[in-house]
Amino acid sequence: MHKKNLLALMLGLVCAAPVSQAVVAAQAPAPKTPSPAVTVTQLVRGLGAAWSFAFLPDGGILITESNGTIRILRPDGVLSAPLTGVPGVKSVAAQGLHDVLLDPDFARNRTLYLTYLAPPPGEKPGVWPVAHWYEDVWKLSVAERRRTDLGHEVLARARLNADNSGLTDVQVLVEGAERRIALARDGTLLVTGADRFRFYDMKYDGTDQEITDPDTLRNFTGRVLRINRDGSLPVDNPWMSRPTVEGATFAHGLRDPQGAAIHPVTGELWVTDHGPQGGDEIDIIKPGKDYGWPNVTYGTQYDFQRTDGRKNVPIGKGRQTAPGVEAPVYWWANDIGPSGMMFYTGDVFPVWKGSLFVGALTDQSLVRLVLEGNRVVAEEHLLKDLKRRVRDVRQAPDGTVYVLAGDGLFRLTPAKIP
Repeated sequence: MHKKNLLALMLGLVCAAPVSQAVVAAQAPAPKTPSPAVTVTQLVRGLGAAWSFAFLPDGGILITESNGTIRILRPDGVLSAPLTGVPGVKSVAAQGLHDVLLDPDFARNRTLYLTYLAPPPGEKPGVWPVAHWYEDVWKLSVAERRRTDLGHEVLARARLNADNSGLTDVQVLVEGAERRIALARDGTLLVTGADRFRFYDMKYDGTDQEITDPDTLRNFTGRVLRINRDGSLPVDNPWMSRPTVEGATFAHGLRDPQGAAIHPVTGELWVTDHGPQGGDEIDIIKPGKDYGWPNVTYGTQYDFQRTDGRKNVPIGKGRQTAPGVEAPVYWWANDIGPSGMMFYTGDVFPVWKGSLFVGALTDQSLVRLVLEGNRVVAEEHLLKDLKRRVRDVRQAPDGTVYVLAGDGLFRLTPAKIP
């Protein structure tokens, strides 16, 4: 195995090989009404692995960086020093400090929520080599993995102090997920988390065998957790009466859901999910449902990991559908590397209203999907000329659009026609 190739793949810096020609891409045609010309303004540069951001009531923008740093882009355009009081973060491979969400009553209580990988007890925060999370784990038996404490995926609550210089009152609310956070209409928090392959007999890109124990799938595959904002468990979570399933589990069978957004009409949670080699998806999350991983997927095992020279090796039995498994709303045969997502509801870009936007890492674009109900009817790739990995996308309070791409934060506004 070539460590250089592994590093590039896990960080999304190279495109994976296409899946077998037997798989037909689901890509929709270009929209009948293309996007208008936009002005792209870079607001800040030099960010270190920026992952997410949130708009503060005073006009500032809070930005998280995967290495464990949080900064604020002030309304005057100055990027602050790192905030104090940020909890210790272990940054390794695709793990680190990720999402930030402001409490709906933030203006009064200054409360926000963060997802990150916390180092194990006694280990100092730091940035680890990729092999520590992947190669060093794959070679261990399941029993050995369970004795190896690599850290803990957590959602925490904290308060931003009055002068925006630091966090206080950090409290871990739940363990087991560390990707995106969404606020459901009922006020609960929905938290996405990647497949925790180290806890069961699995590799990052699947294996030749299927996993048959349902509770293993519910507890360790990529999941959506649902908790109340005080950290308690909602009484109507789907597996509350099943003692062998973690009570916060809301849905499972995902692989690496790095994007999440609440549909503005239906109130349902939509997520992006990374396939392995091919098979990136968009899913609508429903309570108690299975989304297939690792037994059902449109992707295949990574070619570079094979020692036998085989290409596009199926995962498990190679199934793309199965009874009891929810089908994606949309999927790509080739990797685009989907990350942050949003539904556009503003008036600044009338053509975009109702569209779903997805940041693409591997494709280095902002993907616009035109919807009819829950069906994707058109697809358009924007910002290709930036040649940057688009990590996150958010609609600002004024209806403009902001994207994290590469080391910068950009603002999209309508282009002025001469």
